[in-house]
Amino acid sequence: MNFKIKMMNQDELEIRTKQAVSFFEEGYNCSQAVFMAYSDVYGIEKVTAAKLATSFGGGMGRLREVCGAVSGIFLVLGLHYPFTNIKDKAAKNMNYKAVQRTASEFKAIMGSYICADLLKLKHEPQNSEASERNESYYKSRPCIRCVAVAAEIIGKELSANNIEIN
Repeated sequence: MNFKIKMMNQDELEIRTKQAVSFFEEGYNCSQAVFMAYSDVYGIEKVTAAKLATSFGGGMGRLREVCGAVSGIFLVLGLHYPFTNIKDKAAKNMNYKAVQRTASEFKAIMGSYICADLLKLKHEPQNSEASERNESYYKSRPCIRCVAVAAEIIGKELSANNIEIN
């Protein structure tokens, strides 16, 4: 499949950002929310996108490592800057540069791209049980903002670097 990513205008960027936040508020994890907001660009159905991004929520399965919203960015970058030919070092480098660029931008805005830092928790795995989504949950953590910031960063990246995808 070939995809041509068009320049995203500010309205579309805002719509996708709001969609990512809405997915999160519906109960999808942070990684799913960001990835699902852009999955249609690459012809990936929402259910498949949710499955692919499942394990990255909570800083990778509640290990509190890389923020799931940032992992959502990285999943989109893998589609936008794919590395599939093992001899294509330029493609691999292009992807890695985009990963570092977007992670750096997220860190500049949020202070870190590590889930534990963002949540002000110890750097250790937590109980594997998902937290109950309620008013207290949303008030006590920056996750909605992380999802919104990540969705905006990847939207700008796609728009600024619109390339043909094979």
